Amino acid sequence: MSTPIMPQGTAVWLIENTALTFEQIAKFCGMHVLEVQALADDQVSAGMIGEDPIQLGQLTREEIERCTKDPTATLTLTPPKFVVKQKSKRKYTPFIKRQERPDAIAWLLKYYPSMPDSEIASLLSTTKNTVISIRNKTHARMSELRPRDPVLLGFCSQVELDRAIAALKQDAENSKEKN
Repeated sequence: MSTPIMPQGTAVWLIENTALTFEQIAKFCGMHVLEVQALADDQVSAGMIGEDPIQLGQLTREEIERCTKDPTATLTLTPPKFVVKQKSKRKYTPFIKRQERPDAIAWLLKYYPSMPDSEIASLLSTTKNTVISIRNKTHARMSELRPRDPVLLGFCSQVELDRAIAALKQDAENSKEKN
């Protein structure tokens, strides 16, 4: 079960505005019963303002009333009414950083030479022609390139790089099995 957005603030509001047991509040907020007890006694966060889970769309009044009547019942989080789209992967890269992109491409080609050009291009947000020119050693700045880790340069996350490497290894295993 997932927890509300601001568990402590939600717990404070539920303590102050409902007749729910500390166990019910603790289970719903993903907290320990003693933490809820400390919030109720103002030992932990004196003056904390409670967050209304009804107003935030995380609970309904009916759900609270149902659990108030039955102390053994468990509160369930209301599913969100809308899904927030993730931002696109592409973002603005300053000019100075753009000059470091060929270094990241050179690093990938050095350590993973079998990685497809299209995969490198999408991972580092560059063009396929740039990757091909560095692979063929015809890039304009070829003599100046120093292979550097794209994660450390900030062109991709470690998770994205690990996914690409895992996909590369999986493709290599699949091609070995076919032969």
